[in-house]
Amino acid sequence: MSIRYTASVAALLVGIGSSPAFADMEAAKKWIDSEFQPSVLSKDEQMKEMEWFIDAAKPFAGMEINVLSEGVPAHTYESTVLTKAFEEITGIKVNHQILGEGEVVQAVQTQMQTNRNLYDAYVNDSDLIGTHSRLQSAVNLTDWMEGEGSDVTNPMLDLEDFIGIQFTTGPDGKIWQLPDQQFANLYWFRADWFAREDLKKQFKDKYGYDLGVPVNWSAYEDIADFFTNDVKEIDGVRIYGHMDYGKRAPDLGWRMTDAWLSMAGSTSPGLPNGRPIDEWGIRMDEGTCNPSGASVSRGGGTNAPASVYAIAKWDEWLRNYAPPGAADLDFYQSLPALSQGNVAQQIFWYTAFLPDMVKSKADGNNTVDDDGKVLWKMAPSPHGPYWKEGMKLGYQDVGSWTLFKSTPVDRRKAAWLYAQFAVSKTVDLKKTHVGLTIIRDSSINDPSFTERAPQLGGLVEFYRSPDRVAWTPTGINVPDYPKLAQLWWQQIGDVNSGAFTPQEAMDRLAGEMDDIMARMQAADEAANTYGGCGPRLNAEVDPSEWLGKPNGPAAKLENEKPQGETIAYDDLIQRWTNQ
Repeated sequence: MSIRYTASVAALLVGIGSSPAFADMEAAKKWIDSEFQPSVLSKDEQMKEMEWFIDAAKPFAGMEINVLSEGVPAHTYESTVLTKAFEEITGIKVNHQILGEGEVVQAVQTQMQTNRNLYDAYVNDSDLIGTHSRLQSAVNLTDWMEGEGSDVTNPMLDLEDFIGIQFTTGPDGKIWQLPDQQFANLYWFRADWFAREDLKKQFKDKYGYDLGVPVNWSAYEDIADFFTNDVKEIDGVRIYGHMDYGKRAPDLGWRMTDAWLSMAGSTSPGLPNGRPIDEWGIRMDEGTCNPSGASVSRGGGTNAPASVYAIAKWDEWLRNYAPPGAADLDFYQSLPALSQGNVAQQIFWYTAFLPDMVKSKADGNNTVDDDGKVLWKMAPSPHGPYWKEGMKLGYQDVGSWTLFKSTPVDRRKAAWLYAQFAVSKTVDLKKTHVGLTIIRDSSINDPSFTERAPQLGGLVEFYRSPDRVAWTPTGINVPDYPKLAQLWWQQIGDVNSGAFTPQEAMDRLAGEMDDIMARMQAADEAANTYGGCGPRLNAEVDPSEWLGKPNGPAAKLENEKPQGETIAYDDLIQRWTNQ
């Protein structure tokens, strides 16, 4: 069809069943010119990529597919903008539904258990990598891209450009999920307050070291106490030195499994996740794919001193330094707290919610000045006394496209096309600027982010630094995420309520995890349920046989509060940029 044909003639031809290629290329050009800028690709390169999508999608034109993800800004952009673009360009209609994270996990679990096709693709956390690679109800994307799905796999996908692709790779070396959005939990603080000379002097006089970004938990605790009990008020507002949440709800469990224990130093050295002991405390020795226990008596670390210390500090700080009522909030209710402008720092803040923190004062954000300049910064989270070099230091959420074998192949192919479209280089840079959840090296290193960096409080510097590798999702030691994750919030909730001490709660949690893994072991041995990579629990022994041993969990420290240590933010940024 000649490019000189008018749009009306093309539309008429499409209407009577002729090739829609001309109209599709016109749609692609419209979206590239109007929406998909900036891009790491030139417009000619974008058109080339879209031409591939148009050709690959022809067998599925007119199909309507269903996908599911949780509600973060990147997914809102996909469901409201990218679905429309994708339909106009390819002719495939996508119903991109957004639900809460717990509901997404439940839907994934239901489809795995029943083999009923509830959705044609999911964006679910790479935390399930150990589950998907063992149950193998998900599609192994490495084999899919080389085999059955090769005709719908984008030659410009560039897997090496994805900064989190190692997080979606199973113990078998295969890729099971494709990253779609990615964010870390980092330290957040009011840089304007930390820069005040009167407060710096007051802090130095009391604690003997400089007020700055805390390197360890001792310094974080000192700063929390200082702002809560010494400063107390700034500009007529009662302020607090810490923010968190504690409501007995499923998201309280994610708060802990999202690497809270690893920040304290509960894991073994090793990246992306500790081996043999990971951030859940689950043991899996090198050279095996079989978890062998969570309890210290089996060589695990869920109820080890570092883990108990971590939970005790969470509870203590929440009670002593957070605003009134914080212990009764859940994850979602606590999100607006920082923008109110009455909190000095937060040790564990998800960068996914950065778009809300750069809004104007008119939108209710009290952490920007009258010109809209942010008054806060972000930095690496401090580590606890059990932490050592080579351990992971925090959590990174990698929401990733997942396909299931229970989805009919034609629908799976159409959904795979949409998934690749949502992460394509044509659209990714623009989507990243909207959602600020970085998945590609090419996007974060684009000059447009250099220009925007001063307004993003350290996000760009962090993701360009080599330090980012120490923030990782749940790893392959966890054999069945849905089954084990639901145990956490109930036990942690018992600490907040005062029903159990941190030690008692973690003992109970470790025991329950071992009980479930024992049942998984039986199922795997009887029916190969987990592909031979299900748990193989160690026999229980006296905990003293593991504690403090080179390959076991750390023994309790005599001093769990060493001297506080801080670093000037400018020095931190300089260290990043010089590496």
